[in-house]
Amino acid sequence: MTDRRTTVLVADDEAPIRRALRGVLTQAGYDVVLAEDGSRAVDAVALRRPDAVLMDLMMPALDGFEATRRIRQWSAVPIIVLSVRGDERDKVDALDLGADDYLVKPFGTAELLARLRAALRHRPSDDESSVFRCGEIEVDYYRRIVTLRGEEARLTRTEYELLALLTRHAGRVLTHRMLLREVWGPEYVAETHYLRVFIAQLRRKLEDDPANPTYILTELGVGYRFRAPES
Repeated sequence: MTDRRTTVLVADDEAPIRRALRGVLTQAGYDVVLAEDGSRAVDAVALRRPDAVLMDLMMPALDGFEATRRIRQWSAVPIIVLSVRGDERDKVDALDLGADDYLVKPFGTAELLARLRAALRHRPSDDESSVFRCGEIEVDYYRRIVTLRGEEARLTRTEYELLALLTRHAGRVLTHRMLLREVWGPEYVAETHYLRVFIAQLRRKLEDDPANPTYILTELGVGYRFRAPES
């Protein structure tokens, strides 16, 4: 059971799946809101303010890709995509639009609930601290200072911007395109070699063993993820 009842929006055009997910989530201690298409999902996020969204991709009126894009224009609510489409391109596209995670149907109940707990645990809050800590790394966003084992790590401006973006979304996979767009600008979204170079530089400065990183993790074919702090 969850420590407090949180609300999960389930957006799926198939009634049996909505009912099944409602049963699983209710049993796990969540309140559930249902939406049968992407348009209603967007409205439900605005009106009901759920704590997380389970989003199908293939829905009428508005598909899950577009619904995710619209929600991300004004909300940071965690979005977990649930789809029968396991193609890597679909996964990258969904994550690039702002989804936090992607599960391919069919999936196990235990895995779904674990992914949901992780998304809820690391969702941003309005009173989010200006200091991030994970292991021996500390990032002070206000002073723009990074320390490793209490000593300041000398980072370039670009290295800091990249690390700040990764740590602000710790535990979440950020795609190559998303990182390039946010750090370098939209005209650089195809310059993946920039990313490889700067990730390598960060690992040399922050990791004990850059070849086997424990903080900045590679998601093959998709992007990078900073290790989530332990709860």
